[in-house]
Order: sequence, then structure tokens, then C-alpha cells
Amino acid sequence: MAVREARQGGADAGARGEGCSGGRDRGYPAGRPVGSGDGHQGACTCGDCPHGAREGHRRAVAAFLRRRDEFAAGRGLPAAVAHSASASRQWISEELAQSAEQVAERGRAEGRAWLTGLWRRTTGAVAAAVVLLLLGQALTAVGAGWTAARTAGLAAALVTASSLTAASWFHRAKGGVLAPLIGEDNRLSTSRTVAAAWVLFVAYSVLVLAGRLAAASRHRERDALLSGLELARGAGVVTVLAAVCGIAVLVRRVVGLRVLGGRLQKVRADRPRAADLLTDDAGRGTFADIQYVAISAVALVFAAVRLARHPEQLPDLPWGPAVAVLVSGGTYLAGKYAEGGRPVILSVVRSREAGDLDGPIRTGDDIEIRGAGFVPPGAHRADRLARMVVRVGAVHVHVPLVPVPGGFRNPTDTLLTVPVPADVEPGRVEVQVVTAAGVETNRYAVDVTE
Repeated sequence: MAVREARQGGADAGARGEGCSGGRDRGYPAGRPVGSGDGHQGACTCGDCPHGAREGHRRAVAAFLRRRDEFAAGRGLPAAVAHSASASRQWISEELAQSAEQVAERGRAEGRAWLTGLWRRTTGAVAAAVVLLLLGQALTAVGAGWTAARTAGLAAALVTASSLTAASWFHRAKGGVLAPLIGEDNRLSTSRTVAAAWVLFVAYSVLVLAGRLAAASRHRERDALLSGLELARGAGVVTVLAAVCGIAVLVRRVVGLRVLGGRLQKVRADRPRAADLLTDDAGRGTFADIQYVAISAVALVFAAVRLARHPEQLPDLPWGPAVAVLVSGGTYLAGKYAEGGRPVILSVVRSREAGDLDGPIRTGDDIEIRGAGFVPPGAHRADRLARMVVRVGAVHVHVPLVPVPGGFRNPTDTLLTVPVPADVEPGRVEVQVVTAAGVETNRYAVDVTE
């Protein structure tokens, strides 16, 4: 108890900012607020700024990993519980769960700080894109001369950049211009990102034609520009635009219904990452996402080249690349339908240590629950694993965390080990697992004897 109170006191001090070294490590007076001046540089852990939140999260993770490895090596146990294997396991599990929750809180604070500062970076990226476009036009104009098409392209880029900057400022607390691309699970959505890229490209193309039409002085030139907006000229681009936008809406509907129906487990991320476009929730690369992004990017580059070569009409995307994008989108959508599945219990057996006698399941025994899908993708962190519960009859048993060097031996995606509590009445009882995503498995009946 003394060990826990001492550690909890240190954690509370760090959460209040009393442990922040942003000022004192540099010789500032102890009474000076750590948020003033240079207090948010270097080793600041108060969480008031992106760097401080990031550093605080890093330190919390390092402290948790040290603690977990100490327990895995059999060190750090108080003498009051060291004599009992079950008491030691329960004490270790509670300590790790409390420490993991502090790490998760640091991670959420880092995610909020990162999102708040993201709008400035996205605004800078948009401005840099406009500057690169200007440089590219200036270089290609050498010898050929500056044309009205270049002026229209630059003006369209400025209008698009201004719109994105305004949208980024209005959504600055939620990720800036990336706010519409972030899904309900706080990850970047592949379908929304692809659709947004095509929407921006088509909008830019129309603005280029609008700029040229506004600058045209002759009727023949204006008629040629108006004919360039006809559907026959841009049928491929319009078809791809309709398809990717429809896929984005349909994927959101499919994922939402599967989550509500318990057929797909979703765990919220701390913050969105660029890798979300190519990976699943567990961070593994997925074929459906990668091929959709790659083929869409290639087709988009091809359409941009066509626009640069023929700025007097909508990009003439041939049906070959257009159909390739449609097939890629269909594959991505099929992958969304196929992913996931309900967690399931296949069997429940009595856990047996070396030297134990075989026998029936009794209260106080450990049972092994074997199945699949117990740990949702992205829920391998200790704070998420600590949320798993097993219902044994009418009693809710929290799954204990059993550390090993580099991870946890319990729980795993296919095996859980929990004790049968003394409050369980002997007889036939039902066992059911509730995962970290809140999804319930099937009920499995077992016989418990006295």
C-alpha cells in the first residue's frame, strides 16, 4: 500500500505540473510558472503545449515499460502479496492498469495538442504548394512566354488555397483542413481522403476554366472554353468523381452499421496519422487500402498532366485509367465488407499448472477461455486490455494483466485466463467475454463444482 500511495502521489504531482522540469532544469526559480517564457521547451511535461504533451507522454510510456519489465522479472512485489501467486497476479494487474491509464491520459493530451497545432502545418503546406506551382510555371514559361492559362492556373490555386486556409482556421481545434477526413475512430479515412483529393482537383480544374473564360475577349475563344465544360469532354473524370464520393459515403454507412451490429470492433485512436491511409486499425498494411490509394494517385497525376497540356477543357481522363479507379474502389469496398467479425468463444477448460491433478472446474480455479477476436485491432495497449471483462454466471471478472518481457501473456487474441470467483454458485453457469470495444461474445456453458 505504501508503494502504491508513493507512486500515485508522484503521478498526481506530474499531472498537476509540479513535476514539470521545463523551467527548473534551466535554472528558473521554482515559483515561476512553467508555461511562461521558455518553460515549454526542452523537457517540459506539463501538457500545455504540443512539445510538452509529447514529452510527457514519452516519459510516461518509458516509466510504464520499466514497471512492466520489473514485474515480468519478478521484482517490485511487496512482501505482503509475494507469498500468494493469485494475490501477486492481482496486485500486479491493478498496478499496471493504473499506470496504463495514466499513460493513456498522457496520450490523449498529446493527441489533443497535436490536433490543435495541425491547422498551422496544413496551412503552411497549402502555401508551399502554391509557391511550388508559381515556381514551376515560371520555369516552364522561360522561352515559351507567360500565357493566360498560367495566370488562370495561378489564380485558381490562390482561390483554392484561400478557401482551404479559411476552412482550416474555422476547424483549427479539430485538425484544420484535415477535420473532414478524420473518421469517428479518430483515424484518417482512406475513402474520404481519396474522395477529397478528386473533389479538390475537379474544383481547381473548373476554376482554371472560369479564370480563362473571365479573361477571354473574343466570342470564339469563349465558345471554345464553354464547350470544354461539356460532359463529353470530362466524362471519365466526372465518373471517377461520382464513384469515389459514393464509396466514401457507403463505407461510412457500412462501417457504422457493422459496429452497431457487433460485427466489427472499433477502438478510438489517440490521434490521426498519415499511415492510417495504408494500414488497418492495428497498424498493419492492408492490400485493399494500399491499392486504392496507389491507383487513385496515379490516375490523379495523369489527369493533372492532361489539365496542364489542355487547360482549355476539363481533364480528358481516358476510360482505361477511369475503369482502373472504379475496379480499385470496388475492391476497397469489398474489403470493408469482409473485414472484422464477432469475437467467439470456442471452448472453456480448467487451467492446469505443472504438477496439478486433473479435476473438474471449482471456485478459485483458473479457467482458460479459448476462441478468437478477444483483442480488437488497435487495442493491444495495457489500458485497453485492462477493460476486458469475463462474465462467469452473474459475476463480472476483470481479466488480469500478466506481463512478460516485451508484452503481456494474458490476455491475448485467442486465449484468456481468469479465476472463477468464490461468489459463483456451483452448477451450470454461462461464460461470456466483453472485449475492450464493448462487443460481447457468445455464451458458453460450463459446470462448476464445489
